[in-house]
Amino acid sequence: MAYENELAVAPPREGEGEAGAVLKAIRRIAHEFDSRSKLVARACGLTIPQIVVLQGVRDLGEVTARTLSDYADVSEGTLVQILTKLEANGLVERQRSPNDRRVVHTRLTPRGKAMLAGAPALLHEAFAESFARLAPDERATIAASFRKVVAMVAGPS
Repeated sequence: MAYENELAVAPPREGEGEAGAVLKAIRRIAHEFDSRSKLVARACGLTIPQIVVLQGVRDLGEVTARTLSDYADVSEGTLVQILTKLEANGLVERQRSPNDRRVVHTRLTPRGKAMLAGAPALLHEAFAESFARLAPDERATIAASFRKVVAMVAGPS
């Protein structure tokens, strides 16, 4: 469990309160995620959002931008930028629907499939192993808690 202790966040200081401790934890997660993003980019030349979009195209098949933006949890504008880069690198192809010219479908190319197959894990193996060892209800509680924190950080829509 060295991994768990290594990433432990210090308890709140006097006067800091629990909200301050949450902020520290968020900053620490952001730092760790940024470090992992750089490692992934060096390993395969793609950013984590690009890999998530490729995974979405793989998992969903020929897919529309709307469905893919929901899957990847990015805005449609950001998705279009990501798809443009992926298409320029020959990893995806986009084509208009023959039934409705307004609809554009995206699919993986053989090169995109190979890139995904060789891409490193988006989270450290130690995280995946530690998380998998938790009871299903603990994993669900953690996921729900993170969704709540995201909603609170994002503020009113």
